[in-house]
Amino acid sequence: MAQLPSNQSQESEMPFDIPEYLDFDVAFEDTRMPDKKYVINQTTGQPLGIVGKSFKCASHGDFFRGVVSTATETLSEHDLEDAKYSFRTARNGAWAMLDITLPNVTMDISTDKFETEIGNRIISLHGIDGSCSNQVFFGAIDFFCTNGMITGDHDKVRKKNTSNFSMESFIYELNRARTDFYTQAQQMQVWAHTDLKYVDVSSLLDDMLGSKRKSEKMYSLYMQEASTRGHNKFALYSAMTNYATYADERNGFNLKNTGNDTQAISMWSREQEVSKWISDDRFRLLEAA
Repeated sequence: MAQLPSNQSQESEMPFDIPEYLDFDVAFEDTRMPDKKYVINQTTGQPLGIVGKSFKCASHGDFFRGVVSTATETLSEHDLEDAKYSFRTARNGAWAMLDITLPNVTMDISTDKFETEIGNRIISLHGIDGSCSNQVFFGAIDFFCTNGMITGDHDKVRKKNTSNFSMESFIYELNRARTDFYTQAQQMQVWAHTDLKYVDVSSLLDDMLGSKRKSEKMYSLYMQEASTRGHNKFALYSAMTNYATYADERNGFNLKNTGNDTQAISMWSREQEVSKWISDDRFRLLEAA
């Protein structure tokens, strides 16, 4: 069975299915260490990592099919038309991320000088080598600039691959936590009307980001966004999501490609950073001066 390079991405439209190179069963084999075991791609026989004896996980196929079924079961046929899913993989297929965009589930965000349309986005993350827990985030995509938007820490489900992990319990938690996209979008509309013209955004970013170099670049991004969207909280949010979407000269946050897994995992790490910033009280309670 052919495998894509470990940092390969693949995009296609619904109906959903798992790419062949990720649709393999997982096996375990003993190591010389009594408290460790190998994770094996059962199709190819390739070792994918070493984990603790109590480690337990679903296959990528079972995980992603379960997530898609649960996360989209309340959507109409129209909502699911033209839906796209994009996979990013790393660690020889042991780490995988599914990014679903639903362009028919949308809402307009507007100010007196700008209007954009955002669409529903569901991101799920799965690792079978102990590199990450099972996670699902609910977010959006800005069709004006194609920024992938992720929301705060509360809009996600996470469960570790411990001995008591089961897909049934994970799907149960996902069902309980399924987020209303329109509620999120209404919050972004409030941000679009939160005027930051007299707020010291530069100092705010210094405090939140903890890195002068990063905060200076982020402030420059904010000023670019504000030139189009206006000086408001949504423009600041858009600057953060730009950082998590692109890794090149467009935003100054170039990412060195050191091979293998770097890009896919590093970009996901940026999305998690943005999630933490948005959940930070300094952003969450930010009001017009």
